[in-house]
Amino acid sequence: MKSDDVTQTVVSARSTPDLPASDSNNTSSNELLTSTTPPPAGTRGDTIEDRHMNPMVFALTILTSVCGFLFGYDTGYISGALVVIGTDLGRELSSGNKELITSATSLGALIFALIGGPLADWAGRKWVISGANILFIIGAIIQVAAHSLWTMIIGRFIMGWGVGLASLVAPLYISEMAPSRFRGRLVVINVLAITGGQLVAYAISAGLYHINNGWRILVGLSMIPAAFQMVLFIFMPETPRYLIRLGRTDEARKVLIRTYQDSSPDEIEDKIDELIKFNLFMDDSDNSKLAWLRQWKEGLIQAHTVPSNFRAVVITCGLQGIQQFSGFNALMYFSATIFESVGFDNPTSVSLIVAGTNFVFTLVAFVCIDRIGRRRILLVTIVGMIAGLVLASICFHFVKIDLTGSDDIPPKQGAWSVIVIIAMLVYVAFYAGGIGNVPWQQSELFPMKVRGVGTSLATATNWAGSLVISSTFLTMLQNVTPTGTFAFYAGLCLLGWFFVYFFYPETAYCTLEEVQSLLTGGFNVKQSVERNRIRRQEMKNK
Repeated sequence: MKSDDVTQTVVSARSTPDLPASDSNNTSSNELLTSTTPPPAGTRGDTIEDRHMNPMVFALTILTSVCGFLFGYDTGYISGALVVIGTDLGRELSSGNKELITSATSLGALIFALIGGPLADWAGRKWVISGANILFIIGAIIQVAAHSLWTMIIGRFIMGWGVGLASLVAPLYISEMAPSRFRGRLVVINVLAITGGQLVAYAISAGLYHINNGWRILVGLSMIPAAFQMVLFIFMPETPRYLIRLGRTDEARKVLIRTYQDSSPDEIEDKIDELIKFNLFMDDSDNSKLAWLRQWKEGLIQAHTVPSNFRAVVITCGLQGIQQFSGFNALMYFSATIFESVGFDNPTSVSLIVAGTNFVFTLVAFVCIDRIGRRRILLVTIVGMIAGLVLASICFHFVKIDLTGSDDIPPKQGAWSVIVIIAMLVYVAFYAGGIGNVPWQQSELFPMKVRGVGTSLATATNWAGSLVISSTFLTMLQNVTPTGTFAFYAGLCLLGWFFVYFFYPETAYCTLEEVQSLLTGGFNVKQSVERNRIRRQEMKNK
């Protein structure tokens, strides 16, 4: 019997008999928004989402988060490498050369973020992660062997392909494997790995500063975790939602049994029924080479023509846009330049403090994101970001800085220089606790049929914003002044706060299938907040 036949038999035997499929889905949507208890469909299957986390799920998350570490490491080491490359690439690097090397990764990431979702839908999540590792290794080899500017740029560009795939598929894989109760925290582990990778890159860069060609060692070290993950992921399971999507129910059942080890067979079957109801759509009889392209086109159309899907696109792209246009990446790329310009003798050490703050407060987000909720965290932390940016804007009004590229060393700036650091640390702390993490929960808002396309659009928005910010920040500092630049970013953050308030519903304590129904008929912000309050109270009473 074909997998489709098996799936159809399961659906027929165990589906709700009283309502046609369309009515059943609508009823589910209404119940999700108004009921004080979880929806009746799959009741036993729902309870397994609320139990203690299985060690296997945690181990899979840690292994998948190697993608995040590589993402952070490969975008973080370039700051230290550019300082010591000297003439190793056949010439003394100009500012324009450095911008080309730096931005090559963002451009490559943008391109592959756009196609990464369709690739993940076609080849599977685990194989795209393995492919990202191959690209990491190829890019690193080219850079280590580079003796010309354009060879280095090509290596960075290819590495950007891997970064684009990893930044998209890693949180997607984790969210599809994670129980709803822990999904937010598990996705944050990947973000924590990103900030950890950046921190490690800064530290190794400092250690290799006085070693001849030490930057090549710095780049080459990135191949070790990439090779480690690539080999181990061969033996890792595909996500059950992706397997159900293909009609491979028996394989999905085996994965669920391994990830929900304390659940009874009936509970596993109820969970399978729930996944089938929401995730079965793909015709695996179409094995042509262009099948993935047709599926991507169909997903793109549905992402923009189905109202609930389009609302998910608006929310996820909006959050990723807020993350980038808050100016954080500009600070990470050019923090040493900023701190040097205000008179610090060792700006790299100050930048390391900023990276450390980012890492520590990402840990805070790990603890809070499921307990407090995504929406509440954003509404609080964006206010803190605005405060930090406004304080920085005021400080720069009293600080004499030199951004002309002259050799003159600016004088010590006293108290205002210290307050600049404090303002930056306040900003980074609130960023890491909120908007630095929440947008990467993006896959939870999309139904399976458009999840690949939707996450591609959102991740591409992130990298497009990164390109814009990194290519305009120094120009804005010179032409608009630092005071005007940081005030501008504060204004964008204020707009972001209003966006979250009016359009972002609370998704904590929801299964991925419940979130699919959340955006039916509107953004349903008030209803989602009330339901989240009830769910949190239920969890406290257990």
